Amino acid sequence: MSTALPPCPQPEEPLDGTPVLVPFGTGAEEPCLRADAARNRARLLDAAARLVAEHGAAGVTMEAVAAAAKVGKGTVFRRFGDRTGLLMALLDHEEKKFQAAFLSGPAPLGPGAPPVERLRAFGCAALRRAADDLELQLAAEPCPDRRFLVPPRRARYGHVLMLLRQAVPDADCELLAQTLMGYLEPALIHHLTRQCNMPMERLQHGWHDLVARVTAARQPA
Repeated sequence: MSTALPPCPQPEEPLDGTPVLVPFGTGAEEPCLRADAARNRARLLDAAARLVAEHGAAGVTMEAVAAAAKVGKGTVFRRFGDRTGLLMALLDHEEKKFQAAFLSGPAPLGPGAPPVERLRAFGCAALRRAADDLELQLAAEPCPDRRFLVPPRRARYGHVLMLLRQAVPDADCELLAQTLMGYLEPALIHHLTRQCNMPMERLQHGWHDLVARVTAARQPA
């Protein structure tokens, strides 16, 4: 007997058009942090950033961060939950800047350009963003049952979905958006750039080609 699949979670979209920046973590407690708690969090993130710079993402463990920050290991777990939460917090600042760029920055990445042009700009910017922090993004990859539900990915998916609905309203935009998002997965970018030695220019050209085929839009000569 077949079992109906649950509907795909829909991205949250602001009703008044105001851009909403989505953090890597839940972010629920951050606005209410006491001054000393905020200082402790910044201290832990500084220690984790030093470990990444000195030893790569593999050197970032809860124990190593606690030792570098001279606090108990339990403090790190209480603040970030687990290693993935810690790594996501490290990526949060750059992710917020990227979100601000595609939600409200200058065109063509931001509003004001045609949707297909914005899609092209979004993918190229996301590829460059992944390349800048590739090792850290790979280390922060959620487990498979959470990969597609973490807030930043949902924010990116929602943006791509919105642009596709504008560009090709009669298409199955939800599936097309997931297809485009698959091209931007850190694991694939790592494979293509580090294991296949493909230059970033080739990946960006491939993104333009994929967008053109998905939207039936002709690329400029």
